[in-house]
Amino acid sequence: MKEDAKEFADDYRLQSLVRKYSDHIEVPVRMPKTETAKDDDGNEIEGSEVTTWETVNEATALWVRPKGEISDEEYKAFYKHVAHDFSDPLTWSHNKVEGKLEYTSLLYVPGRAPFDLYERDGARGVKLYVQRVFIMDDAEQFLPLYLRFIKGVLDTRDLSLNVSRELLQQDPKVDKIKGALTKRALDMLKKLAKDKDGYQTFWNTFGSVLKEGPGEDPSNREKIAGLLRFSSTHTDSSTQDQSLADYIERMKEGQQKIYYIVADGFNAAKNSPHLEIFRKKGIEVLLLHDRIDEWLMSHLSEFDGKSLADVAKGELDLGDVEDEEEKKAQEETAKSKEDLVKRVKEALGEGVQEVKVTHRLTDSPACVVLPEHEMGFQMRRIMEAAGQPLPEVKPILELNPEHALVGRLEGAEGDTFTDLAHILLDQAIIAEGGHLDDPAAYVKRLNSVLTA
Repeated sequence: MKEDAKEFADDYRLQSLVRKYSDHIEVPVRMPKTETAKDDDGNEIEGSEVTTWETVNEATALWVRPKGEISDEEYKAFYKHVAHDFSDPLTWSHNKVEGKLEYTSLLYVPGRAPFDLYERDGARGVKLYVQRVFIMDDAEQFLPLYLRFIKGVLDTRDLSLNVSRELLQQDPKVDKIKGALTKRALDMLKKLAKDKDGYQTFWNTFGSVLKEGPGEDPSNREKIAGLLRFSSTHTDSSTQDQSLADYIERMKEGQQKIYYIVADGFNAAKNSPHLEIFRKKGIEVLLLHDRIDEWLMSHLSEFDGKSLADVAKGELDLGDVEDEEEKKAQEETAKSKEDLVKRVKEALGEGVQEVKVTHRLTDSPACVVLPEHEMGFQMRRIMEAAGQPLPEVKPILELNPEHALVGRLEGAEGDTFTDLAHILLDQAIIAEGGHLDDPAAYVKRLNSVLTA
């Protein structure tokens, strides 16, 4: 043997290789083992060495056995073996497919997150076997990135034994298996969702990863959307445990849209001025406060025939929840405040895109709104922090005509009017979790008005 290959003449090395690559093939692999005979007292007899044959592989594979013959304890033990995890899985799905493609899959949902879950280049994927012969760990080609937490085994007859990662990327059979395994994994999560406590454990651990799905996998967008969970004004709790289906069941008569708001944190979302009219009318709003939420919603425009609407963007549309008398009164109020709106716009100049009277506020004097298709404040801050140059977006300032401060603004003149207009704009930006370009100027104006 060559010098650099002598390790393969070592018994232990050979046994390790057999157990790694051929542990589950049907044919037993045997190796000679030399033993010394012993007398009745257990003492070795010198010169009485005998050679026996020892089977070094298991010669069986749990995943090829019928599901009815495998106990839950065996499934759990096998998961710990393939996932190198000491805790039990939340659930699993064992499936055999025959036809144009022949493969067996055994997929698991872990009970805890690996340390590299949020490293998109970290280890992920299933263990790949071809006819029970181990091919590779972490075969990521068979599941999408947003399901990178799924562990398990795939055994197929449709790939060659000498397949490589490069060849897997070019094989059309891989895409077909990937599509089937993805649906199998999503169905497994849908079944788990029937167990509220079990699914909440899953969501708390892997929910933010699953939120990547609607953007990465448009073909399964509706399925993934049904698995998402959110905080909501229905519970006013930071726990994300409300589904879109739950929301639709609670929609008010005449309501056409699923309303949501995005903020940097739960408290910022819960206390946003934009929720005031919704709370007054008893309309539920989803409270989105994960960093990924605005990106998620840019790929999730509807669910079950209901469109999703950001309450902090565009015109407020409550559908048939508002009656005609309310709408007529709002139009009359807006008309009566046209002069005030014009004066505020002139005072703020290039600081705002538009000024208008609003009926979305009940307690706050003003709020800022973005155009319907504009990137939100949260996403802008994330992009800017990452060094992405973004075009300037001027907000729309909406004034509450019933608020005392707006009444005071209407009666003010000169510098006092200008200062009050800027204060209302700056306060509205702060209430949205935004940052002022010139905080010192805001403080100076506020002090000037307070001491006037």
